[in-house]
Amino acid sequence: MASDATAAPAEARAAPALFLRNATGLVKGWSGFDAFVYSFMSVNLVTLGMYYSFTVFGWVPNGSPIAAIVVSAIAMTFLAITYAGLIAVMPRAGGDYVWQTRIFDGLPGAVVGALFGGIAAYLVSGAFGVDTTIALVSGAVGLVVGGFIGLKRGGIGFVLSATGWWFILALWAPIYGAIFNLEVAQPLAALSGQTGITEFLATSAGNFTISLLVIVLVTALVALGMAGYARVQRWSFYVGLAVLAVVIVLMLVSSQDAFRAAFDREAASLFGVQNAYQTTIDAETAFYGAEFPALDPFGFGPGTLALIPLMLFWILYPNWGATLYGEVRGAGDFRKVLNGMLGGIWVTTILAVIFILLAAKTFGWQFFQATNVNFLDPLYAVEGAPDLVIPIWSYPILLGSFLIDSHLIQMAIVILGGAWFIGWAGTLFLSSTRMIFAAAFDRILPEAAARVSEGRGVPWVALILIMVPSVVLAWFYAYDSNFVGLTLDASLVIAVTFLGSAIAATILPWWKPDIYNASPIARYKVLGLPLLALAGGITTIFLGWVLFLWLFDPLYGIGVGNADSIKFLGLLYGAAAVLYVIARFYRRSQGVDLDAIHAEIPAE
Repeated sequence: MASDATAAPAEARAAPALFLRNATGLVKGWSGFDAFVYSFMSVNLVTLGMYYSFTVFGWVPNGSPIAAIVVSAIAMTFLAITYAGLIAVMPRAGGDYVWQTRIFDGLPGAVVGALFGGIAAYLVSGAFGVDTTIALVSGAVGLVVGGFIGLKRGGIGFVLSATGWWFILALWAPIYGAIFNLEVAQPLAALSGQTGITEFLATSAGNFTISLLVIVLVTALVALGMAGYARVQRWSFYVGLAVLAVVIVLMLVSSQDAFRAAFDREAASLFGVQNAYQTTIDAETAFYGAEFPALDPFGFGPGTLALIPLMLFWILYPNWGATLYGEVRGAGDFRKVLNGMLGGIWVTTILAVIFILLAAKTFGWQFFQATNVNFLDPLYAVEGAPDLVIPIWSYPILLGSFLIDSHLIQMAIVILGGAWFIGWAGTLFLSSTRMIFAAAFDRILPEAAARVSEGRGVPWVALILIMVPSVVLAWFYAYDSNFVGLTLDASLVIAVTFLGSAIAATILPWWKPDIYNASPIARYKVLGLPLLALAGGITTIFLGWVLFLWLFDPLYGIGVGNADSIKFLGLLYGAAAVLYVIARFYRRSQGVDLDAIHAEIPAE
């Protein structure tokens, strides 16, 4: 009897536990306000809005920028409701990964997997130039394979989340580097009269150097832990808003004639370019064959719908902190989480509208459109595009600083304006490390990726797993001119991940009623329908429309006419699928049941 009594515990100890350990080891280091600031900085007016979405207004000159922004913000409101609801159901580190791996199984998982797998295989095969018949056969094979992966618990969720939160986030590193270069490094070098540094920063070596510096900076910020990063983020928030307020006041009290004189003065002083204001307008008017139409603040032009997918390169991310809510106090409070995300969307939207109106008033809409496309067209190798009139981008914060005739004050404005970047920089690695951590906690990825440091609760191995590929992709971005065109995939892949969670939210109340009914979101209904399902359905339709345009409309440069982009996407999703299959076989050999793990909500 004694031997039997000792044998049973030994066998229990030998059997693998369901999760890696009984608690995550992560620290709830954020308040609801910290989560709001993270959302606000993720939908970053300066680093994302001004850098890309506002520069492309000239590509669709008959669209209405303000209308496109407001409609996009409304659509993102439904996205925020969807994500706030999912967080209330499962407030765990990992976000999309946790929800999708717990909700997608059986028939829904197979359908979603078949949908994504079939479309991906069809697009990738078509990108290699095969005929339609072969592309359709490839799509059918992809449909079967995707459906099989989706049948297994965790399959489709891991593929979508690993690609969207891990592989593609490494591609964002050189984008962050390029933004810092254009908004901080190059303006400061020019204002300080360092012509040699300005020229170096425009080279491949300069771009790679800045990207490496940004990767080091972001790694250091994430290594501070949630509480430490929150302090940096709060100061960045306050300083960034103060600098933007200064620029807005300068634009408000100045006339267009005063700005034109200031721009011509600085272009001559810094770059030796005379009459730069009118030269910029004339060059782009000649290239496009017509003047840019005036801004219509209250219109809804024929190109407005085409502008909306371009706005999503900026405004798509109010839910960027979704993977972090296992470390946010009060994450189960639906209204609290929702208010944080809605604040991120609508405070930014109001500021964006104010800026656009003032840009038309003070910079002049013709000039603003012309100087933006003068920068953007050569960057994306638009055939026949005019040369740059001034050698650096007309960064709006820099333009506003020109209204003060002092290089020292202009430099101070640019330096303090860098707070927008510092407060945003952590988003590069912080959210992605939690997805990697969650997959390791579920035993799909090696256990080391779920290790966290004592005290600060930093998943340092997960941080290394996103940092190292970022360096590699930064090199390609700097030294391979064709690689720049792939950066638009950075938003598309993330939107696909969000689409997966929107579908999961839509079916959750009926497919997993026990989980849903036990959550606080269950009491919210609209016309008898679950609010979560309604918001998820609207978000699914909207994101599906946007993804269709991104893939099949040549305007966006991602799908049609960019075969390399589609091949790159296929490589990323294929790598995630292979990694999942390997993990299943390996864990099975260890006696670990991934299906059983993904049937349970992970520990906190």
